[in-house]
Amino acid sequence: MLKNLICPSCHGKVPVFANPVPTADILIHHPDHGIVIITRKNIPLGYALPGGFVDEGEWLEDAALRETMEETSLTVRLEGILGVYSRPDRDLRLHTLTTVFVALAIDPKNLKAADDAQACAWFEPEAFPSPMCFDHGVMLQDYLSYIDGRRSLGALSTEWLATPQGQANARLAAQQ
Repeated sequence: MLKNLICPSCHGKVPVFANPVPTADILIHHPDHGIVIITRKNIPLGYALPGGFVDEGEWLEDAALRETMEETSLTVRLEGILGVYSRPDRDLRLHTLTTVFVALAIDPKNLKAADDAQACAWFEPEAFPSPMCFDHGVMLQDYLSYIDGRRSLGALSTEWLATPQGQANARLAAQQ
């Protein structure tokens, strides 16, 4: 949406676009451990999936991998996209839209909270804590639909898969 601000120096109109801010959230799973839920260190406080803001110039998939490592200390293999969640009031701080990736933990015993996560733990998918921040409870319900076979995952970007990070992700898949 185009907004016009007033320049404090010349008092002329300055066009500014007010767009949603992109984020990446990651639903990390492991067959022997369940799914990862963090306890947020910053407002809004509470339970959430790992995730955060995409940096300028950063691939969305790379943001997901970075946020995973920063908040959980885990190496993961991205498997696909659970969905894009864009309800305008999903984050009370500002208008965000998030892409939620499903990822397999490669090193589940390394789970350790860091950065914006005060704590993190493994939970059974059907027994996640409540209340969840943002719309993460909806995302977890959608994940349950996926593991029940009532929903499919979207594909990862073929352009990203051709990058060194994407090729490393593919090598992890080949090792499984």
